[in-house]
Parts: sequence; structure tokens; C-alpha cells
Amino acid sequence: MSLISCLIIDDESLAREGLEQYVKQIDFLDLKGVCKNALQAQPLINKFDIDLLFLDIEMPKITGIDFLKTFKQSPYVVFTTAYSQYAIESFEFDVIDYLVKPISFERFLQAANKSHRLINLKKGAEDFPFYFFVKVDGRLVKLYSSDILFIEAVQNYITIYTDKDKYMVLMPLKMILSYLPDNEFVQTHKSYIVSKVKINEIEGNQIKIGLHKIPISRRMKEAAFNLIVSDKLIDKKK
Repeated sequence: MSLISCLIIDDESLAREGLEQYVKQIDFLDLKGVCKNALQAQPLINKFDIDLLFLDIEMPKITGIDFLKTFKQSPYVVFTTAYSQYAIESFEFDVIDYLVKPISFERFLQAANKSHRLINLKKGAEDFPFYFFVKVDGRLVKLYSSDILFIEAVQNYITIYTDKDKYMVLMPLKMILSYLPDNEFVQTHKSYIVSKVKINEIEGNQIKIGLHKIPISRRMKEAAFNLIVSDKLIDKKK
């Protein structure tokens, strides 16, 4: 498993404690320290080669944004702040997400999953099995991308179908699509994402995965077909 080394930097003690509890629930996050200001964090960043900062913005001595300006190459950042007005300025840096306090665990988990994917891509960690967490009925469920058959969206919920089970999660389809490896999944319809390697058959405007039939929309058909088949088509007959 590829761990992500991280630091929490926040001048508010309650915020630090809350974020620390969140981090400890996610097994791919390796917490290297909890700091009350940016200057306290600098030695730890140098010592541990930190991948990710959970960084407050409004802090004494030096703000989170000014702190990032001191780096030639800063770690990735998830901002954790009570202020929404810095969002545009913050994305000049390697900011993965911008969380406005109070931060729910569900929202933190979304940012952590996104960080996991992007940082592992940077590290060239494609050989590691990719996984993420979803919250289902008050528990965290680890899902490996290789186990997913397809994902169906209905209103604000998605249902993730695997070989053995299915999981309903409160999350828009476009958000889960942003977490998934691009080379493994393709959107075939406004309400469906499929695993390319799980496809058994394509016929007309339908994809068959086991006993499931997934629609392909007219608008997405050509792009989806190219992404699914690409160089895998041996004999093309009309």
C-alpha cells in the first residue's frame, strides 16, 4: 500500500484535534505531525518529505498562502479554513481541495480520496492496487477499483456494483469519476460509469457486464467506444 505522508497545520486547537481524528480513520494517510503554525511545520516538512498538507489559511505570523509562496516546490495542499474568499487565489498552488469549516467527515473523506489518487499518480504508483473509501450506513468501506463492475447514478446518489455486493453512496457521479483511474473506467451515459476490463460484450447501445445491461447514450457512444476498444479491436467487420 502506498501511504501518503501528511501534516496538519492549524492555529485552532479544536480544529487540529478534529482533523487529527479524521486522518486516523483513513489508513492510507500517514500523519507525521500536528502543528499550530506554519513555522513549526517547516522542519517536519524537510525531515519527512511530506506529500500533503492540511493547511489553514488565516494564522498568526504567516498565513497559509504566504507560507506556500516560500516553497520552490510545495507539497500538495488541502486548505482547511473558515473563509471562502481565498478559494480563487489558493488554486495558484498545488491545491487539491478547499474545505470550509466546519468540515464534515464525509467532505474530508472526499478530499482524502482525491488526494490519494492524484499523489499516487505523481509518484508513478500505478502498480499499487488503487482503492478508496466510501461511507455506507455509518461505516467506512474500502473499495478496490479492480472489484468495481459499474456505477449507476440516481439523483444525488450513486450505487457502486462489485462482484460480490453493491453500495449506495450520497455522491454525484462526476465526483466519483474524478477519483477513478482514467485508464480503467469510462462514462457511457449521464448516469453510468463502467469498468473497461469487466465488459463482456457491446451490442448496439448496450454494454453487457455479467448479467447486467448498461446503456450507452447517443451523445457519448463514439467517445466511449473509442476509449473502451482503442487498440483492442482485432477484427472490425461491418
